[in-house]
Amino acid sequence: MTENFPALGGPDCGDFGIRIADDGTWYHQGAPIRRLPLAKLFASVLRREPDGTYWLVTPAERGRIAVDDVPFIAVEMTVAGTGRAQILSFRTNLDDTAEADESHPIRVVTDEATSEPRPYVMIRAGLEARLVRSVFYQLVELGAEETIDDTKLFGVWSKQEFFPLGNLTGVI
Repeated sequence: MTENFPALGGPDCGDFGIRIADDGTWYHQGAPIRRLPLAKLFASVLRREPDGTYWLVTPAERGRIAVDDVPFIAVEMTVAGTGRAQILSFRTNLDDTAEADESHPIRVVTDEATSEPRPYVMIRAGLEARLVRSVFYQLVELGAEETIDDTKLFGVWSKQEFFPLGNLTGVI
């Protein structure tokens, strides 16, 4: 799920020399950005285009940045309620929050290199967070089996939406 974000009144400045590493650390010209408020400010104007490019967009200018995987890391999950009505809320390394629902889905992909699951949650408008291992384990503890279209799945509920974490069909 992505949105188009036109340049807002300013020129395209090309590459800003900013990179978000796989662990969520922001870098400028190879040096880590150590001031959390500055990283949060940049994150507040971060956009992802349908072609997968990431941009910092302000009324004055816009510039591309590099993102190794996704721009955020989900470092905390809270649970309110139980069953299908439970609400799973995620907080990122930059203090953005999102509740898993139709607009903020949870997805799991298998890392081709390691065969390990890589879980993600949509934070906002095409910007995802990868769940840290401890948050993923917490999520798995809440899992339940559901059969959808003759496929047995293992997943979690949040706000009446089911999010598959894995396929159990054919598993002994």
